[in-house]
Amino acid sequence: MAHEHRDGQHVERHFASGNLVRDIVIGMADGLTVPFALAAGLTGAVSQTRLIVLAGSAEIAAGSIAMGLGGYLAAKGDATHYESERQREERAIVERVQDEEREIYEIFSTYGVSQEESTPVLNALKRKPQAWVDFMMRFELGLEKQEPQRARNSAATIAASYIVGGLIPLAPYIFLHNVYSALTWSVLITIVALAVFGFIKGRVAGISPLRSAIQTTLTGSLAAAAAFGLARLFSVE
Repeated sequence: MAHEHRDGQHVERHFASGNLVRDIVIGMADGLTVPFALAAGLTGAVSQTRLIVLAGSAEIAAGSIAMGLGGYLAAKGDATHYESERQREERAIVERVQDEEREIYEIFSTYGVSQEESTPVLNALKRKPQAWVDFMMRFELGLEKQEPQRARNSAATIAASYIVGGLIPLAPYIFLHNVYSALTWSVLITIVALAVFGFIKGRVAGISPLRSAIQTTLTGSLAAAAAFGLARLFSVE
């Protein structure tokens, strides 16, 4: 969460920082798991680390592009949805004033504020239509306006996080020539990375960091083990 002071006013950037963390988590989660499973699977089928590095690099490139594009389209979709709902709310405060007023009272009632206590706020909002719309967007629909560069930032963050995550399990294959030695180091390094990543993800998400670390590590490890086992089963060598 970032905090900023501007013209003597306290401004909080919850939304931007929350999206940044979410994008990093999305990219790193798949970046650590998919290339790890691919490298482990190929280890069970081929005998040259060079082939695994080439295949892993191709997967990381393709995966980062696909994940980044997915993040871009998702952010664009969110922005379109926000604008559509905002236009609907702008019409509603003009065409269905009583319904919107009742919704204001209902929102405040969920916080234990009576109709009598919330009436002055309603009257103030009615004098400022845009503020009224902002209020309804935030507290009725749970939507917030995105930053103009949100889609591009999301795509870049997810793609970069995927690349960083993918290089971790692939690194031993770059520096070692024996595939099984590389696999051993890849497993050790990636398990540590998955555990650390899961722990941090748990802290950020507000859930048990230990539980998150265990779940993340088990998911990545099982995927890699399954890929390795299947590759060995169907290997022609």
